[in-house]
Amino acid sequence: MSKILTSHVGSLPRTQDVVDFIFARENGKDYDTAEFDACMTKAVSQTVAKQAAAGVNIVSDGETSKISYATYVKDRYTGFDGDSPRNAPADLKQFPTFLKRLADDGGTPQYARPMCVGAVKSKGQGELEKDIANLRAGMAEQGIERGFMNAASPGVISLFLQNDFYATREEYLAALADAMRDEYRTIVDAGLDVQLDCPDLALSRHMLFNDLSDDEFLKIAASHVEALNHALDGIDPARVRVHICWGNYEGPHVCDIPMAKMFDTLMSTNANYLLFETSNPRHGHEWAVFRDRAADIPDNKILVPGVVDTTSNFVEHPDLVQQRIERFVNIVGHDRVIAGSDCGFGTFAGFGAVDPEIAYAKLSALSQGAAQVK
Repeated sequence: MSKILTSHVGSLPRTQDVVDFIFARENGKDYDTAEFDACMTKAVSQTVAKQAAAGVNIVSDGETSKISYATYVKDRYTGFDGDSPRNAPADLKQFPTFLKRLADDGGTPQYARPMCVGAVKSKGQGELEKDIANLRAGMAEQGIERGFMNAASPGVISLFLQNDFYATREEYLAALADAMRDEYRTIVDAGLDVQLDCPDLALSRHMLFNDLSDDEFLKIAASHVEALNHALDGIDPARVRVHICWGNYEGPHVCDIPMAKMFDTLMSTNANYLLFETSNPRHGHEWAVFRDRAADIPDNKILVPGVVDTTSNFVEHPDLVQQRIERFVNIVGHDRVIAGSDCGFGTFAGFGAVDPEIAYAKLSALSQGAAQVK
């Protein structure tokens, strides 16, 4: 019997020099491009080495060069300018004193979210190819064979970079799918797995579609999956990971749509690897959804449950990690489970709830717990 492999959602803490370069670019300040590239290469090498030291089997570049997992597209595609309206999640609006505390404490990241104001077209894959080269070099240094690279899904782009150009949401999604397909293929053609980040399939329910019923939202989510699957057409699902989440922030999360309602949507994605939250207090119980719907999980699906939380500085005990993994092993079998994290540790450059050293301690606990599963 093979061991339980370990991975995570993708983003990891960035060093201060990386953050300084990213925000120099973000704010339109002068910076040396060669020094920027050298900084990113060095940082990715270190990030991969830290993952290896923590026992992570399937590694990423930590999204080192990106300002965030979704809005990075504004730098790589035409059609984006200005700023999109901010809309706090519904659960935070229910607790305004907590929302104010987050704002006053700098607990919400500040970065540009431009609107779509023109046709979305790729500027070329040059920046992506640099990211790929950095990750593959870091993997070679550590003797790691499996790696993945994150990419924004059409749906999550439409969530954060809202449409002010295309006639309909469907038209915008279709344009995004057509624009993003080359990015996804470039990653896979480089020998890496592509991970599509899809918080739009859960987070957007209480962020952008509060006026809809759950059933109406499920139709929206289905249209997002349709666009995603169109962009993935021709790519082997065995090379594709999809991550769904309800927002990587500490908060009440009382408005989160249940996994029970999102289960069929998640299963309909053209991806073999499904990453989802199951550690934090609002979703830790939802492993039972997979148990109760085991007959509806296609045989090609590999479950990658989050077995460590990404919004708390508690380091999970390896025994707890083991128990969380074993719940899913008992549902789909030993060979169809990979241990993951609830979400990313560095979703936005320069912002993260978890201390960088503790983030890697959590990944070490994840690996130790996975090693205990028999």
